[in-house]
Amino acid sequence: MKPSAQIFHVAAEQANQTLATALRAWLPQGLSWSDVRRLVRGRQVQINGNLCLDAGRRLKLREVVRVLPHPAAPPAREDDVRIRYLDPHLVVVEKPAGMTSVRHAEEQNWPAKRKQLQPTLEDLLPRIIAKKLGRPSGHGPRQAARTPPVRPVHRLDRETSGLMVFARTVPAERHLGEQFREHTTGRSYLAIVVGHIAAQTIESQLVRDRGDGRRGSTREPGVGKRAVTHIEPLEELAGYTFVRCRLETGRTHQIRIHLAEAGHPICGEKVYIKPLRGPAMADPSGAPRVALHAAQLSLVHPTSGRTLTYEMPLPDDLARFLNRLRGQTSD
Repeated sequence: MKPSAQIFHVAAEQANQTLATALRAWLPQGLSWSDVRRLVRGRQVQINGNLCLDAGRRLKLREVVRVLPHPAAPPAREDDVRIRYLDPHLVVVEKPAGMTSVRHAEEQNWPAKRKQLQPTLEDLLPRIIAKKLGRPSGHGPRQAARTPPVRPVHRLDRETSGLMVFARTVPAERHLGEQFREHTTGRSYLAIVVGHIAAQTIESQLVRDRGDGRRGSTREPGVGKRAVTHIEPLEELAGYTFVRCRLETGRTHQIRIHLAEAGHPICGEKVYIKPLRGPAMADPSGAPRVALHAAQLSLVHPTSGRTLTYEMPLPDDLARFLNRLRGQTSD
């Protein structure tokens, strides 16, 4: 039997403590500060399903901390990011799974050395762009000053792969941001879900806290933000369905929440696998990660007015997973 992860839930007494402090309290006595920091640096600690390499990170109430029995796989690298379109106004890229797209607000003022422990796509893109344009790039202050930062206008979850756009100027940021706010961009995702799901449109009001600290839908009138997801089955497998999800709105975790609430969680889902009331739903798929991929993106260029449309096939890890499920169907 494989050793399992140790799971800890942040209670009131651990809220706002550093990760290192909480781990010393949770784990067997005798672990030194160096032992705990080594465990974190060794890629064996996750917070809410995301790898954490910062032992000084402050914990929040109801967060879930996992201590893995073995180091997690290495992160996506700079070379794994592919630029699909680049001009002075914007850049369209293929984000690999395992890379955080945008740094959280509370991390923006971290020193550069701390950020380099786990760089985001937002951090890496200026250097990637500089290399593509044949300009000097590097980590020092002089190089950073030569390379303007990109400006995020939307996000993808860390485990989700797929197409993203970043603005490169303030006017482009405003124009693209308005498109995302008005839901005039075209976005569709590919996903593999548990069970057989029919074609349908899911509409609900999403709230930050459904009652247990998780995002979810509410039936309380006048509360939450409208969220609409169109589901199209593409292929039925043995106990699973390969689907396309088209976003009419773009709320945080919208697809993951809607599919889970419909009784068909995405394979590899860890957060929304458990309903508000009742036991967690079964997922025997063995997915390598959350099986969700941003496959299509269309938007209006902020200066030319031209519609840009890009598509990206399933990356290798999900393609192999899908083929494995297809083999089980054939058997």
